[in-house]
Amino acid sequence: METLRELLKRDDSDAPLDLAALELSRIEFPNLDPRPFMDILDSYAAEIGGRLRMNYDAVERLQVLHEFFFREQEFAGNEIDYYNPRNSCINEVIASRQGIPISLAVVYLSVAKRLEMPMAGVGLPGHFIVRYDEDGFQTFVDVYNCGQLLDRDECFALARRMTGMDLAVSPGILNAVSNRQIIVRMLNNLRSIYLRGKSYVKAGQVLDLLLEAAPADADSYVLRGAVNVELRKYGAAKSDFERYLALMPAARDRQRVEDQIAALDRYLMRVGGA
Repeated sequence: METLRELLKRDDSDAPLDLAALELSRIEFPNLDPRPFMDILDSYAAEIGGRLRMNYDAVERLQVLHEFFFREQEFAGNEIDYYNPRNSCINEVIASRQGIPISLAVVYLSVAKRLEMPMAGVGLPGHFIVRYDEDGFQTFVDVYNCGQLLDRDECFALARRMTGMDLAVSPGILNAVSNRQIIVRMLNNLRSIYLRGKSYVKAGQVLDLLLEAAPADADSYVLRGAVNVELRKYGAAKSDFERYLALMPAARDRQRVEDQIAALDRYLMRVGGA
């Protein structure tokens, strides 16, 4: 996971998004070889590139991309099994042509980058979309909904439907996000899915990566501590809880966490180890 870890450490990293996302898929598919899927992305771009003409404007270029991606390849949102962790795995998204908003957007952005089409991810609350700016033309693409094009007002309306809040007063939500921010959001999605499904080993792997991205994130420490308790890694759990309190000395749940630490201390003293 060398590329993934490089991307997590620096927001300005130029590590490729597609390779980092494929490496992330190894949590679910430990023996995954990214190369065949990178080759598929290359082939998509080559096919689309062969259809583009030098005199095409931004709108025409987008139409060619969408004809191939949505009409021919039939990429679409997975509405039936939305919370399956495989929907966050780029290899599975490429193979099934289904996914959640952010994983579909990663595939779409990876093809667009190969075509030198200036696109970027936009992390709306509750929904991930893509922004396209070229030659004075701007639109937003809802990759999950078969490439539906949105203007700024429609993006705010979408965010309002997802959150129940009027976010038009926060135009910054339409700003482009970095590749690192995309991967962190994917990790947060997987963290929630694995914790909900009690897949504690995989949840622990995700939390390890989130802490590489944000070593001072107190919430990740307390969550990893709880995961380590489930995995019977009591010494590691105690260390995580202690780190949480060091970062959050005024935490509302301080007493509860201190009680957990004390209980772990008593257990470790009784068994004589971690």
